[in-house]
Amino acid sequence: MPFIPNTDTDRNKMLERIGVKTFDELIEAIPQVVKLTSDLNLPPALSEYEVVKLMKKYANSNISIETHACFIGGGAYDHFTPSIVGSIIERPEFKTSYTPYQAEVSQGTLQAIYEYQSMICQLTGMDMSNASLYDGGMAFAEAAALAHKKTNRKEIILAGTINPNLIETSKTINDGDNLTYKHIISDDGTCDLTALSNSITDNTAAVFVQQPNFLGNIEDVIEIEKIVHAHKILFVIIVNPITLGVLEAPVNYNADIVIGEGQSLGLPLNFGGPYLCIFACKNELSRMLPGRIVGVTQDIEGKRGFVLTLQTREQHIRREKATSNICTNQGLYMLAATVYMATMGKEGIREVAEQSMQKAHYLAENIAKIPGFKINDTKPFFNEFLVETEFSHSDIIAKGIEKGLLVGLCTCKFEGVKSGILVAVTEKRTKEEMDALVDFLKNYK
Repeated sequence: MPFIPNTDTDRNKMLERIGVKTFDELIEAIPQVVKLTSDLNLPPALSEYEVVKLMKKYANSNISIETHACFIGGGAYDHFTPSIVGSIIERPEFKTSYTPYQAEVSQGTLQAIYEYQSMICQLTGMDMSNASLYDGGMAFAEAAALAHKKTNRKEIILAGTINPNLIETSKTINDGDNLTYKHIISDDGTCDLTALSNSITDNTAAVFVQQPNFLGNIEDVIEIEKIVHAHKILFVIIVNPITLGVLEAPVNYNADIVIGEGQSLGLPLNFGGPYLCIFACKNELSRMLPGRIVGVTQDIEGKRGFVLTLQTREQHIRREKATSNICTNQGLYMLAATVYMATMGKEGIREVAEQSMQKAHYLAENIAKIPGFKINDTKPFFNEFLVETEFSHSDIIAKGIEKGLLVGLCTCKFEGVKSGILVAVTEKRTKEEMDALVDFLKNYK
């Protein structure tokens, strides 16, 4: 059957109505040289059953976290997702990636966004949260743009080791603003406080810190904040939301903006996306917050209602006055994160964070005992740590796959990042799986 399900009779009726006799007559204005005169070199069409079977064959050729113990992190983590998350986001009332036009008609969707914003504010301690954006990279780019617009300065200081993918995204999106990025990193990968203090200039808009940083280490955000605000510039914190079940909330060390990747809040690992942007800030920056914001109000009858508010978006006001060209939010995965947080609660998120941290330290302690492998134990870390070794990183990773282990992420491909294998541990990893990784490294040759 042709892709467009029109019969010959249907086509003839359409041609007659148009006023031509044949399809060739309809397209006679197209040069003959570009017209297809023979069939494409394609295999014959498949039935639905055959297509499903073929796709399963292709899918089964992938390495899966269902068959391998995953120790890969670097921004996306193998956490457990309660089944209720999938059940809720599959409901037809919710299953859309977008906030609907005439949004106030969809009170359920707006309430879900409002609850998400409230939970992010509870988690981070910040005053305001938007309805999400595309992903963590977009969050970084929008925070850099906000800092530039707020201060009219062009330099962004990157304190400590920050996920290089976030930085590259910002460079691409903010290319027209000619922002510059200055890295302040000590030998152990954390922020060099003295160098930071000496590096801030009259052109510095903000200092960005990832907590924990890309290598998993805990940054001294208390001291960094003192330096940053002494120069009256913006302090931007990049977080993994799960870590806030244990680590200090950014409001407690006076962050101005909190951004992050929301994948760990119930979202699957999926070839890098789609994921979820977290973006929260202080009240004084609320009118520069990018994207959508949902507020609660009363109608003329005194009934509670949810509305889109502070719509400083280029769809609603003059483009040159807009805070951002981003006009959307990641609606479906925002809902997934909301359901996850509501299901887990404070105690559940703390439990996930504590288990991830405790298991990571158990694994790191045992890897550190293996000759030829080194762990940076001079700085505290959360659930991720860098394994340094003289052995081939790529070979270790490849041979680990043969043993059913996704050993970690090779950092050697990232410019300016310490070379090693970045290992992440979540609550899903068992003692047997961690011991299997230790045994594999012990016997690696």
